[in-house]
Amino acid sequence: MLLKSLSEAFGVSGAENEVRALLKKELEKICSLQTDSLGNLICKTRGAQKKPELMLCAHMDEVGLMIRSIDKNGWLKFDTVGGIDDRVLVSKQVIIGTQKIKGVIGAKAIHLQEPNEKEVPLKSKNLYIDIGAKDKDDAENKVNIGDFAAFNTVFEEFGNGMIKGKALDDRIGCYIVAETLKKNLDYSITGAFTVQEEIGVRGSAVVSCRVNPDVAIVIEGTFASDVPETKEENYSTTVGQGPAVTLMDMTYIANKELVRRVLELAGRKGIPIQLRRSTFGGTDGGRIHTTGEGIPTIIISVPCRYIHSPASIASLSDIKHAMDLLEVIILDLKERGL
Repeated sequence: MLLKSLSEAFGVSGAENEVRALLKKELEKICSLQTDSLGNLICKTRGAQKKPELMLCAHMDEVGLMIRSIDKNGWLKFDTVGGIDDRVLVSKQVIIGTQKIKGVIGAKAIHLQEPNEKEVPLKSKNLYIDIGAKDKDDAENKVNIGDFAAFNTVFEEFGNGMIKGKALDDRIGCYIVAETLKKNLDYSITGAFTVQEEIGVRGSAVVSCRVNPDVAIVIEGTFASDVPETKEENYSTTVGQGPAVTLMDMTYIANKELVRRVLELAGRKGIPIQLRRSTFGGTDGGRIHTTGEGIPTIIISVPCRYIHSPASIASLSDIKHAMDLLEVIILDLKERGL
């Protein structure tokens, strides 16, 4: 299953090679493929209709860690890459570098902590990764300073049509874009799989200048806050209620005409849809829509609980409905243009 392979692939920001290789293998027979100097993968399908020029975008990278020092006992100190809540780190399993060295994030034993230390979450600066090394030399034979570390999580289907895995933000988007490019929609489409979104939407800045499409659709995994002790009126999105359309975030204000059309199409086709009821965060759409003279851009997201953590949860039905909605939007652009 492609989504499982994408979720389990190693792809911390700046080290997206494994994800890119998976997508290239999946799409090489149906797209012309290019990789730019930053690492973005650009896939172009060939169809009779070429206007309006359309770009579908999803980012390949995930949040993770980077090794910054190795002490005399072989413990690895690290910095976080992207936005990770320190509270989710302790005791989690990770894999490090291209050799995928296994490790566990450790901390001072609770029995040795001072009373005030027990009252606040441990900071990442006070944690370390234990790879079972006997000393610094032993650790340095396996790991280098600057190596990236990713959470080591097995993707699984569970419960009532749910999935859990790491990096669902945004391997779900990569999966949806890849599956859409495979469809015979007779439309020339550029699929952009971007790098370094989690550390400042860097890849999309490069690829949007290169492609300069007439319209862009960003497919994302967004946070769902439908969890205990959150009032329903404060939910950003709700798992199981369909893909979410972003009206505004910290980097983006939606094109009102595109939003209107998408909501109208979803209603006409009976596709469940919701509005993302938060302005927190940002996506590749924030960089794309301000490129050049401006690119009409819409962001469609699949709700995910616990994003930027070792294990996120999403609904298979939301993924299917996001794919259905994307196809409907493409066919509408093909018929009506912008």
